[in-house]
Amino acid sequence: MIIASVAFTPFRSRQSAMTRTLYAALYVLVALGGGAVLAAADRFASADDGKAMLERAVTALKADPAAALKQFNDDKNKQFRDRDLFVFCFSLPDGNFTAFQSPVMLGTDVRELKYQDEPIGQHAYDAAANAPEGDFVTIEYNFPKPGTKAAATKQSLETRIGKQACGVTYFK
Repeated sequence: MIIASVAFTPFRSRQSAMTRTLYAALYVLVALGGGAVLAAADRFASADDGKAMLERAVTALKADPAAALKQFNDDKNKQFRDRDLFVFCFSLPDGNFTAFQSPVMLGTDVRELKYQDEPIGQHAYDAAANAPEGDFVTIEYNFPKPGTKAAATKQSLETRIGKQACGVTYFK
């Protein structure tokens, strides 16, 4: 968390009204700017938020796989969609998405996903398919944050439950 602080000089009677106005405007700009920085930081979830979401997803998937996948695909379900977090799942061994943020991706093979020359989907598939069931594995790759073009470090936390591999991605 970034907090801005400003040394505030008390107004003196000899200062002009214009100087006092400028000081007040500067103070307001810094205060609002600090709030904007904090609001931007809250746009992205943390690794702990991602892990908690994936743990909820595992519990739901173990209880009722069909109902869980329906919940993961429901864009109004805040339990499995929060800020930049969402649960994705793909079936094993075929690799086809069964849950994703965008319904357009359902049925697509995860191994086809690439960013620039990076085979992100293949890494995701291999990590989950080769992990012991119930273990959490992490892959790391570069991907731009929403609204930017610069690549940032992103992690995918994944696990395998039966014939489903599920995960949550977040920016590091």
